[in-house]
Amino acid sequence: MPRDSSRLPSYRRDRHSPHRTQPPCLPNPRHAVTLLKYAIPATLLLLFVGWYHYEPHIELAFYDRKFITKHIGKVGPLAGCFDSSRVSPSYNVSENVYGSKKTSVHSGIPMRMGLDCYNFAGTIQGTNSRPEEKKDLRPEDKTQYHTYWRVDLAPFGPRQEWMLKSFFATQDLSTSRLVMWSNGDLSDNKILQRYLRQYPDSFLLNVVDIPRLAQGTELDGSSLLVRTDKKAWVDGDLIRLLLLWNYGGVWVDMDSLLTRDLEPLLEHEFVTQWDCYDKIYQPLNGALMRFRKHSPYLCEAFHIMATEPPPRSDSTDWGSLLYFKLFRRLLEGSIPTFNILPFCFSDGRSCRLDNRLPDPFAPDNRYGKWTAGLSLEEDGGLDKALQKVFGVHLHNQWEKDYPKNGWVERLLLRRYDQKLKPRT
Repeated sequence: MPRDSSRLPSYRRDRHSPHRTQPPCLPNPRHAVTLLKYAIPATLLLLFVGWYHYEPHIELAFYDRKFITKHIGKVGPLAGCFDSSRVSPSYNVSENVYGSKKTSVHSGIPMRMGLDCYNFAGTIQGTNSRPEEKKDLRPEDKTQYHTYWRVDLAPFGPRQEWMLKSFFATQDLSTSRLVMWSNGDLSDNKILQRYLRQYPDSFLLNVVDIPRLAQGTELDGSSLLVRTDKKAWVDGDLIRLLLLWNYGGVWVDMDSLLTRDLEPLLEHEFVTQWDCYDKIYQPLNGALMRFRKHSPYLCEAFHIMATEPPPRSDSTDWGSLLYFKLFRRLLEGSIPTFNILPFCFSDGRSCRLDNRLPDPFAPDNRYGKWTAGLSLEEDGGLDKALQKVFGVHLHNQWEKDYPKNGWVERLLLRRYDQKLKPRT
């Protein structure tokens, strides 16, 4: 009996069939290796040629569309703080807002190229006020420089002291006073006691009282006054505005080193540019800022803070975002805006790789060179640039130390000590 052909092995069944299925054709591994052998070098060559002939600029950023629409896209109304009936008698709108100035801090372009920004800072010169105008000023009549330290986050020590040294080594003490604010008593601190003894008319310790400072503003009695975060961002942004509203003057973040007398800038009210990249939704910074007592700009800022959603923890909602909202509202209301200092005036660390300040916390490179081959040594290109700008903002990083014999130590710290050394 013949066997059922359907049960025969397939290779027997299909052996003579003209339509049998061929096994898939697998790539030859040797061909793939050969392809990679030539493709990789060719790709690298193209990238090298492209890099040689072209300068790539690539920046990716992702923004929450709902957040942009809610907080930035819509421009709210002003509160009327510039109305003549509401402006404080101590604030001269005609002079401070509309009056002519001796210097200009606006370049008109971003100044990303080479040392353009640093060189522009060098065009801002002193006003050469007469010596007799600086005599016999009472401490409270001097320009008040404010800074703040949260004692519950970290102790005040030698690392924080460098900001104080930079102030006393660079500012005119006959017209300037530094007020060190804190959320706790620092009068027992040995470092601060020494400065109180040495500069009794130019240094003051104060404990901040936020509810008292907020009196007379739209935030008076608000539950928002108790908001804090672990980075001291939200409460720090609030305190800087309240202090300037009550006393006027200049705000300087504790994580800054001043490099030059700020006197030529004081005719302006200003915040600073965040960096040279012109972040579309975060262009402004308040690490260095100046407003006069009872400035209508601050009054408008308090209105935004009181009427907009509360700030998120560990955010710049009451910092960069707030300044940008205020800036756009002023434009909408045809009010001249506050000024914006170019990035390098105090934040030269935040720009292109080829013209940002070297990393303050990294050893000098082995070539001893900065951008365009400029020297890192004394009287070199970096030294001259530092003498043109007004400060170096370090963006916290308190846990890092300055490298021994690095550019920060050689060009800044040693000079502070030399300037403050007691004269015999």
